[in-house]
Amino acid sequence: MTLPTFDRNAAYTTRLGRAYAGDSRDLLKQLPDGSIDLVMTSPPFALQRQKAYGNLDQLEYLDWLTEFATLVKPKLKETGSFVVDVGGAYQKGVPSRSLYNFRIPIRFCDELGYFLAQDFYWFNPSKLPSPIEWVNKRKLRAKDAVNTVWWFGKTEWPKANVSKVLAPYSDRMKTLIKDPTKFYTPKVRPSGHDIGTSFGKDNGGAIPPNLITIPNTESNGRYLAGCKLVGAKSHPARFPSKLPEFFIRFLTEPGDLVLDIFAGSNTTGQVAEAEGRRWLSFEERQDYVAESVFRFMDLTSTPAELEAGYRAVKAGRELDLSKLVKQKRLGFGEAAE
Repeated sequence: MTLPTFDRNAAYTTRLGRAYAGDSRDLLKQLPDGSIDLVMTSPPFALQRQKAYGNLDQLEYLDWLTEFATLVKPKLKETGSFVVDVGGAYQKGVPSRSLYNFRIPIRFCDELGYFLAQDFYWFNPSKLPSPIEWVNKRKLRAKDAVNTVWWFGKTEWPKANVSKVLAPYSDRMKTLIKDPTKFYTPKVRPSGHDIGTSFGKDNGGAIPPNLITIPNTESNGRYLAGCKLVGAKSHPARFPSKLPEFFIRFLTEPGDLVLDIFAGSNTTGQVAEAEGRRWLSFEERQDYVAESVFRFMDLTSTPAELEAGYRAVKAGRELDLSKLVKQKRLGFGEAAE
């Protein structure tokens, strides 16, 4: 299946995807309706302190994000999903939480007709204590280490298969499976649920919870190495590859089309390529798009080739990486470089 075309050249092309530099609102309007299986994205958060990648205050944020969500909905297939990772924030000047991230699903569902398939929570155990004022200085709050990840469907029945994202069994569970009668006696729980002997069956793994624990600790992959090579700062708010990997495996099949409308360093595109999904990425800043080519260039590329690719994209020249993309499929739980 071919990828949709636009009124501009792609910044770069791979075997399965294309990255575009431009405003997602303009690019979304050019997509055919009913063409996207999954929009997986992490927009700039509504923080009080301005960041280098751009972010709006909480009062403006909902209107701004709703504009994108309005454009996304008709582009999704009837079985398509829209997954949005958003961080929490405090009210300005006081240790009281903003409710902006919880207003997102209410507004999307009540006004735009989305359906909230499930709420997920990404716990980043490696996150530094923040906000500094309330956590480090005054010792009034615990550190903020959880993002809300809203999974929306265009209908009540978005495509999903949790068996594609099963978690490894614990050692205790492996022992139980080997001989259920030796280690477990069926009984009725206080809640009234009769568990029976179903826990003794090997289903290939445990069903994951909607609390996803992923440390955001990548520090020496080829993306950062490439940025260092050319003297670029790198994107300051990258999410770890395991986050889009989970939802891409959960909500799509090989050959499906995945889109990131706030692509940043294009982690979503890299994971989609590794998982055999077609992909598109939209990112407004040309420098971030140029830096993201390092995610797709072959590990055998010379420093001169890496820099030439980066310079070409930064200058607005289309780059064909279809023969250079690393063809290794990521294993579940393996971080992209």
